[in-house]
Amino acid sequence: MGTSMPTEINVISLNCWGLKFISKHRNERLTEIGKRIAEADPAPQIVGLQECWTMQDYQSIRKQTKHILPHGKFYHSGIFGGGLVILSKWPIEESSMFRYPLNGRPTAFFRGDWYVGKGVACARIRFGPGAKDVVEVFTTHLHAPYEREPNDSYICHRTAQAWEIAKLMRGAAERGHLVLGLGDFNMIPLSLAHRLISTHAPVRDVWMLLHPDCSIGSAVDPVEKARGRPIPTAEYNLNENGATCDTILNTWRWEKSQQKKLGPNKPPIEIPLDREDPRAKRLDYIFASTAADPSNIEAGGWVVKSAKVGMLSRHPELQCSLSDHFSVEATLVHSKSVVPEPESKVKEDAVSNGIYLQSPSTSEFRTPDQSVTSQLKYTKPPFLPIETYDEILAMIHKYRIRERTQRRLRLSHFLLSFIISIGCLIAVWWSPRNFVAFLLMLLSTLGLGFGVLDGLIGGLFVGSEIRALKEFEWEISNVRAAARGEVHVMAEEGIQDW
Repeated sequence: MGTSMPTEINVISLNCWGLKFISKHRNERLTEIGKRIAEADPAPQIVGLQECWTMQDYQSIRKQTKHILPHGKFYHSGIFGGGLVILSKWPIEESSMFRYPLNGRPTAFFRGDWYVGKGVACARIRFGPGAKDVVEVFTTHLHAPYEREPNDSYICHRTAQAWEIAKLMRGAAERGHLVLGLGDFNMIPLSLAHRLISTHAPVRDVWMLLHPDCSIGSAVDPVEKARGRPIPTAEYNLNENGATCDTILNTWRWEKSQQKKLGPNKPPIEIPLDREDPRAKRLDYIFASTAADPSNIEAGGWVVKSAKVGMLSRHPELQCSLSDHFSVEATLVHSKSVVPEPESKVKEDAVSNGIYLQSPSTSEFRTPDQSVTSQLKYTKPPFLPIETYDEILAMIHKYRIRERTQRRLRLSHFLLSFIISIGCLIAVWWSPRNFVAFLLMLLSTLGLGFGVLDGLIGGLFVGSEIRALKEFEWEISNVRAAARGEVHVMAEEGIQDW
């Protein structure tokens, strides 16, 4: 490898919780986040941020980090912006913002997801002179789970979004580039969205790669409770489960009465690491393509050396956590930079020389350490089980029935409000008193206004959502047929096979 080539790449992903007018102490916290990134050891070469909504906060972080991350991009999307940022040590050759076709229910306009134009921030970054010395970085923030599964009506959107980013990462890997997928995916390990990404993109969840027996949800989630594990401590959640959200160590998850005890010149409140932490879970991920080109294994490739949960320290003055999420951080090394040791020293020098790569842990559930060779020769399964695709198709079908019902109701409301409005205007002619005429005019105006709004939502926005659902259904049906070794025979609507 040439001298200009890096031998390792350090990556950080963090949800900053930087909502304007909503997130408390936003300016102070994001300024401190910039300082922590600049002081990180090892120094990061690539950083993906989510919920960095304002240009002011972006510029503050850039100012703090420009000496180690001179290149950056703030991504614009939707009505209020996508909140996505990519920072890099190396030049960004190309950049794009891909907006998800399914992006929140238009009938739930009171949720922020529909306005912000959620999608994938994409950056093509060159770290070396070779044609393939490129890393394609994808940063995203999937739709929030406002409801608990299996009654989460937004799971269809989140699953469709996972499918879209998987396609983007697969395309990057087919170009022969290193792929990094960073972000707050709002999913738990081995969930439907997680399995879609891990199977249909040639990437691996770096935490699960090093901690294959980590939790698959919080201790109170049914999927994790079914495993019969004891409730983990806060320390175990950090070191083994990679919990980045809802942990008792994060002050923004405390009761309001506890949060009021924090602040300047107040005694610090420390949470013991051995305390039970039942609600902590992992929602933030780094996905990386670690398998080498099967036709040229000798050329080596990038492998995962370590992963950890970061940004744990609180704000030095405010005493609050820097965000309502912790960061997930990873180090990738190139296999050609790893110097093999004699067989007798492999176990002794496992971590230091990189022959065996792992995060520090003493878990009794740990499977054998992941070696360089096993990462490079990893072959992902080509498809998920047929039952999984059937589950997705059933979910799409159920959700589409729901949205079509919503569409009919809203269009009916528009038609009814129009009829009532005309009736009120006619009734004004025979109104015996002025105040009655005024009330009729007010009812006509307000009723028609709400009806038109519902008509727009039902006729335009829900219609757009249903069309996006049709596209998603076609793609899942197509891959299901491929998994069965069949030709896709899903007929177009209105066209019959003879």
